Amino acid sequence: MKYYIIAGEASGDMHAANMMKQLKLRDPDAYFRVWGGDNMAKEAQELAKHIRETSFMGVFAVVSHLKTIKANFTFCEEDIMAYKPDVLILIDNSGFNLRIAKFVKNSNLPTRIFYYILPQAWAWKRKRVHTIQGWTDRRFSILPFEPKFYESYGYKVDYVGHPILDAIAQRKPALLDKNEFLEKNELSDKPIIALLPGSRKREIRTKLPKMLRVVKHFPDYQFVVAGSETMEQSLYDAYTSQQVKVIFGQTYDILNNAKAALVTSGTATLETALFKVPQVVCYKPGLVTFYVLKGVISINHICMVNLILDRRAVTELIESDLNEQRMTKELKAILAPEARNRILTDYEELETKLGGVGASKRVAELMIEDLKAISAS
Repeated sequence: MKYYIIAGEASGDMHAANMMKQLKLRDPDAYFRVWGGDNMAKEAQELAKHIRETSFMGVFAVVSHLKTIKANFTFCEEDIMAYKPDVLILIDNSGFNLRIAKFVKNSNLPTRIFYYILPQAWAWKRKRVHTIQGWTDRRFSILPFEPKFYESYGYKVDYVGHPILDAIAQRKPALLDKNEFLEKNELSDKPIIALLPGSRKREIRTKLPKMLRVVKHFPDYQFVVAGSETMEQSLYDAYTSQQVKVIFGQTYDILNNAKAALVTSGTATLETALFKVPQVVCYKPGLVTFYVLKGVISINHICMVNLILDRRAVTELIESDLNEQRMTKELKAILAPEARNRILTDYEELETKLGGVGASKRVAELMIEDLKAISAS
């Protein structure tokens, strides 16, 4: 069976690759053409576009790349028509993927359309649930509160659990112990504070300089930046100094050995929580984007940890609150035993709510069952 899969960022690339492995086990004839990153490229026969060419974040970034984005839409539409997939699987990335879903739905292709890792309609533009329902054939949810949200509109989604648990379980056996990690990366024996500024250029440029301002306030700790493998070393060199180490491709090893972390909002907040690292969440979309979102967003929290627990388990510093004074204060607070123990207790509840390992397997099984049922009808 021919699959066309589109993911728009690093986390989607990772989860899609794990799903692809499970699909291969159930469909020996699976042939993949993908938009994704290095992980998907390893599992696919063909890479149509790399996420380095397609990932843009924020109002200004999108506006300044409108020509490129339009060209990507055109290329994707023509590519799908030429490839004629049996299955189109959309991973997150709603701005791009919903348009492609509409295009394929309105084409003469008999392609089955699946959406895995759904757009965050519960956060803003809630009426998108009608669009998502209308332009896709089956929808697979990774967040425990999503099925109830869709049911309120009369729609059904399949909850499969969060694939981040699969990604971590897959990597844990190969993680370095503390001494190996310190020796390999030429680090001292001071406790580590991890900095996770994101995987996009704009995220790194806006958040990393702010995060680094707290370094001087913690002389008894060493700071380690989790560098994105899709970014050049020079991007980080523009902001870091000899006091701060940038380590690429070892985010889980960093978290496995960290005492605390400053983390950009997103999937990284869940990863940090599942590694039992107290965190302060840093979100700075840009002033214009912030006020646009503030006018349309309909949730009480930004951080996925807080959204799933439905309470403020970890501190969120957003836009103007993301400053040296507040970051220093909140980071010192989570290093104290009382706050640390409370956060770790909340993390245990979070892990239970995420559904356990096996999301990649569950979604692949449901997809194959669906395809077999359609073929038999």
